[in-house]
Amino acid sequence: MINREIIRTKIVQLTYAYYQNGNKNIDSAEKELFFSLSKAYDLYNYLLALIVAVTKEARRRNEVLTARAQREGTEAPSQKFTLNRFALQLEENKELNDFVSTLKHTWSDDQEFVAKLYELIESSETYQAYMASTDDNYDADRELWRKIYRTLIQNNPDLDSVLEEVSLYWNDDKEIVDTFVLKTIKRFNEQNGTKQELLPEWDSDEEKDFARKLFRSAILNADEYQRYMSEASRNWDFSRLAYMDVVIMQIAIAEMLTFPNIPISVTINEFVDLAKLYSTHKSGGYINGMLDAIARHLIDTGKLAKYIDPKPEKPAKAPKAPKVMKAVKVKPSGRKRIIRKKEEE
Repeated sequence: MINREIIRTKIVQLTYAYYQNGNKNIDSAEKELFFSLSKAYDLYNYLLALIVAVTKEARRRNEVLTARAQREGTEAPSQKFTLNRFALQLEENKELNDFVSTLKHTWSDDQEFVAKLYELIESSETYQAYMASTDDNYDADRELWRKIYRTLIQNNPDLDSVLEEVSLYWNDDKEIVDTFVLKTIKRFNEQNGTKQELLPEWDSDEEKDFARKLFRSAILNADEYQRYMSEASRNWDFSRLAYMDVVIMQIAIAEMLTFPNIPISVTINEFVDLAKLYSTHKSGGYINGMLDAIARHLIDTGKLAKYIDPKPEKPAKAPKAPKVMKAVKVKPSGRKRIIRKKEEE
């Protein structure tokens, strides 16, 4: 699950924090990096567990309403939502239950929010359409939760507040992690039962190696990389750059030089996006130009063996047509004449 987008984001955050921290110990900083990455995976599991918590809240309310209906001799409420096949499969998932068993803080500690979320779901058009539909199959059940997540959970300020109280790391991670939760919902298969696999914490050992190498390279070679920046910003006062801009460019240069298989354009685009997110509103365009200039300099001096698209040639100016003056009426010697004047450029 932990991919390079998350890794780059965490390295920007942790490198910035490294320089703000008086005790600059790179080994401790690296441990903090991997701890923060593991918290992203915790959030992934925690958000899946929210689906289970909402289903349990619905079941609790349904049981109360069913008991009342039996006492009053009225029609019992529908159990369609509480018996949603996807939600029940997730509730029994072995990997998710193993994760939940390690938690000190669970959704039962935020029951007020869970109840509020269920009420929001119950009043939604998505829920109403599902309950009224005659479709009664696993695919429809799974699709319901995909729609609920996209419309009511993915961008939910109340949820953001709850997560911030549980972990300081999670608000920065949620936007990326949401995409993995939706991916997991989509790939669930009824035939896999309780053994359905969730996404692994790491896609591969290669990603761990990428995180470690990029972080260490950015810090250990900082003076060299900042010299490249200074040389490329001759028309700017380098000392007046936003400090976050310096950190972002430092890491981008580290990626260019450390990983020969990553195209320059990919590196530049990824870090320009991070600049737009974490620095000033002008930083994206400035960093784009700086990194392009630095990459070309490194290639020209033999320090970087990568391809970069040649600079587009400026179009030649078309020759200007001679200007033709407007016709002017004059009256020499009492006669009218039209004089056209042509002025060569």
